[in-house]
Amino acid sequence: MAFLRSTLHVLWMAVTVVPYAIALLGASLFVRGEPLYRIAAAWLGVAIGGARWILGIRPVVIGMENLPQDKEAGAVLLVKHQSTYETFLMPTLMPHPLAYVFKKELLYVPFFGWAMSRLDMVHIDRKQRTQAFQKVVAQGKKLLAKGVWIIMFPEGTRIPRGEVGQYKTGGTRLAVETGAPVIPIAVTSARCWPRKAFVKTPGTVHVSIGPAIPSAGRKADELMVEVQAWIEAEMRRLDPEAYR
Repeated sequence: MAFLRSTLHVLWMAVTVVPYAIALLGASLFVRGEPLYRIAAAWLGVAIGGARWILGIRPVVIGMENLPQDKEAGAVLLVKHQSTYETFLMPTLMPHPLAYVFKKELLYVPFFGWAMSRLDMVHIDRKQRTQAFQKVVAQGKKLLAKGVWIIMFPEGTRIPRGEVGQYKTGGTRLAVETGAPVIPIAVTSARCWPRKAFVKTPGTVHVSIGPAIPSAGRKADELMVEVQAWIEAEMRRLDPEAYR
């Protein structure tokens, strides 16, 4: 049954992404910015809705009150990365448009990548680290000034359940450079949607949004130590079975 449900959900995403991508590409001829983001977020809502009704995966979110309330306030979201699920989920939760920092290879994925190329996102070449970070800072400043929040996965890749990846300081360096607060977020998505797994299982994904951490006057590496400590402690609280 789990295999059948997973197959149906993949088909659901494949079928629905095409009309939304075409709509976004068409709209991009006339508008930019948030209207295009809303089209993309609408499809992500369809994908997450499909995960709920087809796969039986339901999110439970706590800590929304920790998000900045000022409509013009910037923020850098640093999120635990265990699967594709949180990548799709975050834009459906957040009150501000989000800009992902991602590898440029994703732009070549048919329809999905083509649509992403028209959005205000930050795509980087990981082989050119210095230039990549300079691009993140330059574009990040412009986007944060527009009220767009930057979202990054500090571990850089999806991490198996119960494990800890290497937390990189790119996100905290951006926060320090721009003065934006850091919002740490823990996600237990691998309980239902493991990394690189085709078969998903029903269950609850807990999302915990931590208190904003000011970046002014901080050092990036020290700030990341604090972010990692909060996220990993919260992961153990939310999913103790994985860390026995």
